[in-house]
Amino acid sequence: MSVATSVASGMHAALLLARGRPDGMRYVEDDMAGAARSFWAVVVCLPLFVCLRQLDADTDVADQVHQFVLDLLTFVIGWAGFALVSLQVVMAIGRAQRWPRFIVIWNWCNVVQCLIVLAASLPGLLGAPSVLDQTAMLVAKCWSLWLEWFAIRLALGISPLAAIGMVALDLGIGIGLAALTSPVQG
Repeated sequence: MSVATSVASGMHAALLLARGRPDGMRYVEDDMAGAARSFWAVVVCLPLFVCLRQLDADTDVADQVHQFVLDLLTFVIGWAGFALVSLQVVMAIGRAQRWPRFIVIWNWCNVVQCLIVLAASLPGLLGAPSVLDQTAMLVAKCWSLWLEWFAIRLALGISPLAAIGMVALDLGIGIGLAALTSPVQG
């Protein structure tokens, strides 16, 4: 399968899952070659990540550049870190044969999650009242968490509670890395 076809089918699968359609899993590659190709999601997601970071930018350019580099490192390390840790967890729970399919859909769902959060930023950018802006962001973040939980549960064939554990692992890695790289407030 070509990279372009892999990207198209991965995005199609993730968009179907984001709408609550389990049939999206039919479009997910389930071998290690497909898992490797799915990391193109990082490249697809990078411009979205940059847009989101620019929305949070401060006014001091030197601080912005420093924080952006730290955020970029956190982005890459967090993405790769969860992939590596998840492989160990999936092997420990006896689902190693499902990991390629899991990581494929997890990668592409990350792109959709970024799109959801970026879309939720629009009310604030357009000057909407704070309550509308905050509500849009809350809905986006809840939808993103639900999407990850839903995709993990389907891809690994695990219980809802075990899928919550995998989402918590992903969040824990992200929060830990963010704590290490966040600017110190004086």
